[in-house]
Amino acid sequence: MYLCKVHTKISHSGIVESVADGCVKVRILQASACGACKVAGHCHAAEAKEKIVEVYGSDFTRYTPGQQVVVSTSGDVAGRALLLGFGVPFVVLVGVLVLVLVLTGDEGLSALCALAALIPYYGVLYLFRDRIRRQLTFYLE
Repeated sequence: MYLCKVHTKISHSGIVESVADGCVKVRILQASACGACKVAGHCHAAEAKEKIVEVYGSDFTRYTPGQQVVVSTSGDVAGRALLLGFGVPFVVLVGVLVLVLVLTGDEGLSALCALAALIPYYGVLYLFRDRIRRQLTFYLE
């Protein structure tokens, strides 16, 4: 049995905010799917958020603030980021919720323990942020 791995690429256009010390900060506008709709201005479902993406590398001398660029990453990187940001915390939350509920029978305590269990998880993510940043890379086209 052969498995075919599809290599997708995720790209956003943006504007260079700053260039310093091997890091280019790019401001991108992340729009929801309905952001281009004619009535998006009157609808609260349509939302767009500005985000700053940090792109690390060695030779960014050709980029200047205000320049329009395209920031890209692979689908694998996006999947890993989603797993670390949402998948694992969901499993921790539900796992602790069920475990404490089975052991104590107290729903309120279970909910509090499940939420409290996320604090160490996100603390560990914060401690390993530099290592994670090297694995979840963006690049400029």
